Amino acid sequence: MHKDGFIGRIEWAMAGRALPGQQASGDRGVVLDAGDGTVLFAVLDGLGHGAAAADAAEHADAVLAEHRTEPLEMLMNRCHRVLSDTRGAAISLARFGEDDTVHWIGVGNVESQVVTAGPAGPSVHATILLTAGIVGYRLPPNLQPQSIPVRPGDLLLMSTDGIVAESATEVDLSKSTAEITAEILARYAKDTDDALVLAARHRGSTRARA
Repeated sequence: MHKDGFIGRIEWAMAGRALPGQQASGDRGVVLDAGDGTVLFAVLDGLGHGAAAADAAEHADAVLAEHRTEPLEMLMNRCHRVLSDTRGAAISLARFGEDDTVHWIGVGNVESQVVTAGPAGPSVHATILLTAGIVGYRLPPNLQPQSIPVRPGDLLLMSTDGIVAESATEVDLSKSTAEITAEILARYAKDTDDALVLAARHRGSTRARA
């Protein structure tokens, strides 16, 4: 599965696949135009793999689509309530805003990082502070989103635990997000799990698409 596009100033792409031998993947990426120049990104990892994991991710996807403009902590709580009858999921949410800031929150083991260009190559500018728990089963109290400033060219990478974590510093920032996600999936997906990676690049201006 490969998808990509633009929403306003944000170039995005995702790439994923099911555990080899399985038809359904419990890993899902979500990209939603939240209005007023903001974009909501989510990576959902239903526990385990197969149809039951995919069902949990699908339930969370529907909640996010319906309530996309709400604060991130409220979205996480809504997902928690809806997923109570499923096997649950790890979820990370990120919102790009007009204030050149990424706001993010995560429960479980969906990694999110901001990668920036440096003199020695790509480096991780920030990593989401994940909280332990399972959305739908055990949600930490007092969830608080983090806010990270971003600059044009910075790359948000979100990936499930089916992707080797060290992949972030190996990206070629000169490539498109579609190329980046395809290469990460091809090189760093584990053979023991579903896998998905989502990338979003801050472009600075809606005229910077070319």
